[in-house]
Amino acid sequence: MSKRPMLIARRSFLAGLNLAVGGLAVGFLTTDSLAEEPSGRRSGPRPKTSSQAQESAVPGLNPNVFVHVAPDGQVTIVCHRSEMGQGIRSSLPVLIADELGADMARVKITQADGDPAYGDQNTDGSNSVRGIYEDMRRVGATARTMLIAAAAKRWKVAPDTCEASDHVVLHRPSGRKLGFGELALEAGKLPVPKPADVRLRPKNELRRVGRPLPLIDGPAYVNGSAVFGADVQLPGMLTAVIARPPVVGGRVARFDATRALAIPGVKRVIEMPVPQAPYMFQPWGGVAVLADNTWAAIRGREALEISWELGANATYDSEKFREELTASVRAPGKVYRNVGDAEGALAKAARVLEAEYHVPHLPHVSMEPPVAVARVEGDTCEVWAPSQHPQAARAEAARVLGMPVEKVTVHVTFLGGGFGRKSKADFVSEAAWLAKQVGVPVRVQWTREDDVHHDYYNTVSTQRLSAGLDERGKVVAWRHRTAFPPIGSTFAPTNLASLRDLQQGVLDLGLGVPNLRAEACQANAHVRIGWLRSVYNIFHAFSVNSFIDEIAHARGEDPRDVYLEMLGPPRTMSLAELGVEKLENYGMSMDVHPVDVGRLRRVIERVTQLAPWGDRKKENRALGLAAHRSFLSYVAVVASVVRNPSGKLSVDEAWVVVDAGTVINPDRARAQMEGSVIFGMSLAMYGGVTMKGGAVEQSNFRDLRLVRIGEAPRKIHVEIISSDGPPGGIGEPGVPPVAPAIANALFALTGTRVRELPLSRALQV
Repeated sequence: MSKRPMLIARRSFLAGLNLAVGGLAVGFLTTDSLAEEPSGRRSGPRPKTSSQAQESAVPGLNPNVFVHVAPDGQVTIVCHRSEMGQGIRSSLPVLIADELGADMARVKITQADGDPAYGDQNTDGSNSVRGIYEDMRRVGATARTMLIAAAAKRWKVAPDTCEASDHVVLHRPSGRKLGFGELALEAGKLPVPKPADVRLRPKNELRRVGRPLPLIDGPAYVNGSAVFGADVQLPGMLTAVIARPPVVGGRVARFDATRALAIPGVKRVIEMPVPQAPYMFQPWGGVAVLADNTWAAIRGREALEISWELGANATYDSEKFREELTASVRAPGKVYRNVGDAEGALAKAARVLEAEYHVPHLPHVSMEPPVAVARVEGDTCEVWAPSQHPQAARAEAARVLGMPVEKVTVHVTFLGGGFGRKSKADFVSEAAWLAKQVGVPVRVQWTREDDVHHDYYNTVSTQRLSAGLDERGKVVAWRHRTAFPPIGSTFAPTNLASLRDLQQGVLDLGLGVPNLRAEACQANAHVRIGWLRSVYNIFHAFSVNSFIDEIAHARGEDPRDVYLEMLGPPRTMSLAELGVEKLENYGMSMDVHPVDVGRLRRVIERVTQLAPWGDRKKENRALGLAAHRSFLSYVAVVASVVRNPSGKLSVDEAWVVVDAGTVINPDRARAQMEGSVIFGMSLAMYGGVTMKGGAVEQSNFRDLRLVRIGEAPRKIHVEIISSDGPPGGIGEPGVPPVAPAIANALFALTGTRVRELPLSRALQV
């Protein structure tokens, strides 16, 4: 059943008017609708210039790009971040509405197109709340301030005698009320107040924040009306699948399209542009087959006869590269963190423990493979895509088309998962380039095999950890060497992790060890490296938590007690105490979000209270503990691993405690933690792609397993620590502790220490 293109509002700037909201540049927009007729042709207006937009501005209150109050009382709130199942459309608009005082029953939520007017739209880095929490509150507060000012002016009273709630402005002394709609036109004529003149509500007046909230898009998911990238249909549209080089940097040597063009429904076969390093968000190149439908395009691709020039990365071999990484961490690297004299303390220690850990490339494999629809008409381009980063998609489409970015419109559909993969815009530029070549709309559809073979993988890593113990067994020295091709290699030549890269579980590791050193060692990239949910924290948390467990075993003591001892007393740590020159700290101030050892201790203590930690090992069952700070939140996990009568091992239960500061939507936060356990279990047990001859050896779920429903824990317990602190991240912090908690539980149960993921390579799980 075909569906109409997604109905998304197009917003145009009002000339000359801008409002600085916190650190967010905000302009005035209209709410012209870009609707589609059943034929797929536009029934709404073309993009307008600023002066045109000012002439046709929708009546009412437009204090900023995010809020519009209409004369009939309808409040429209724009969600500028992408919805991929995390519930951001059920959180950010509610925060704005709470600050405004709107009745959610009279609020309409629309999805923003890609546009710098909205500030940062990249839905990545667990930043959609923590990075703009006060900015979004101020968005709603600005509209509220103007509505109150309009009412006070009409009543000839002081504004501070009025308040806004439940969609009305109330004059407290007299009891008079005016609805938002009754005030919209008057408020819209008032000057927009400066940010310093806008008062945020006391937190106790935010009636919905921190309380159970409905999943606004839930009904659309259930009844099938939600529009994802592959749902968009346009008249005359062709579907394209692309035969891409099997190796990064490869290119077509020759191809014959004769057999492909003979497949019924196949219309065109086109060679794609060859990318140049650094690869950034460029497509891989290859040969595209365009057809009337997806099946014909896939069959046409199978019929292509292609010879490839594989290029310099054809020698990439996972096993050989592991040897290179191991050699790298066995030699000194670039020092990024130094406290005391770790080398001297190791040399004098009564006992030295050392271990090496390895984590392979990890793919995204989101439920919905990449897909994009593009239409190029004259000097404009229109795109529909499940993009996490619509501004980057817009820029990349403009680049391949050679047109100004202002001529490109990117509509954001729902995402069937993202995990960082859909922050990259290669699939968008493929669709845009092909649409220009053939003169009709084109949908580029990736298959699961395409997704596995041509990903931006989480980087492969090897780490070597060393600990010096004194005569009593106390850790007096800690050295951490880590080697991995950094994400920066996708954008510029580099083979060494940066200071920013090592913030993820190395530089911000709040240990109270008196002598500590962290080094980055060299590693060359041979594939495209990108962000995956929790990024470098995955392998840093795996090594650190596993090694602490090894230290506890060597001492014959409780891993929890040893962990807490190594952390030291509750405290916040300065840069000097951490032994670093600076800490990027996920883009946030250290004053607001310090490295807080007390918060990490608290989640460890609480999770081991919830789990039966005192009975952590008994016949055929054992518990493992791990904890980690990432994206400014603190998470601890206890995993229970059991052995059934046939000897099979499985994770039967998990406990998660998270301290993420202020949480807008506890239900979505809890769901994120539950999802993190399943995601982390997949990485721990089955995750990883391997390379041979420069190409990925795996292809689909038959040889790249994910945790299945029968393998999921019978129960996942989640506790969110109540806090009035600034918001931390939620989407990613739950993942890093999962794999080491499972690995530590496996060791406790079986006595086998596994220092490499996936665990299935060493144990039958």
